[in-house]
Amino acid sequence: MNDSSASIEPFMVELDLPVRTYDIDFAGLVSNIVYIRWLEDLRLQVLAEYLPLDQQLAQGYGPVLASTHIEYKHPIRLFDRPIGRMWLDDLGRTSWIVKAEILVRDKSAAVATQAGVFVDYSTMRPVSVPAELRAQFDEGRP
Repeated sequence: MNDSSASIEPFMVELDLPVRTYDIDFAGLVSNIVYIRWLEDLRLQVLAEYLPLDQQLAQGYGPVLASTHIEYKHPIRLFDRPIGRMWLDDLGRTSWIVKAEILVRDKSAAVATQAGVFVDYSTMRPVSVPAELRAQFDEGRP
């Protein structure tokens, strides 16, 4: 996750992240909670492109977030135009790890890691990573 990273990571997505007036805190900066929303937007984009959530739900399983870690490097202000990138960093038997970077003018404003598992929604117990996701991930790795 370098400031000018242009490498293509597995399942990478990129989104423009709008800064709204209600995203600004009393100090004139984007509030920390907004970064969580942006990570959710990015994760949903990964799913939309690689393993649609509606298909997962129809089969009775889906992803559940277990942890989020964010490092704030530079503040984002109202008229900044951040870009978010997220990619699948690791895929275990039932678990996954995504990494993200939020950039402003090609400078890293924040980096994040999120971990989760796929669960059967009827039992809320972990299930194996979907075979089609595993195949796509393994195909894209050296």
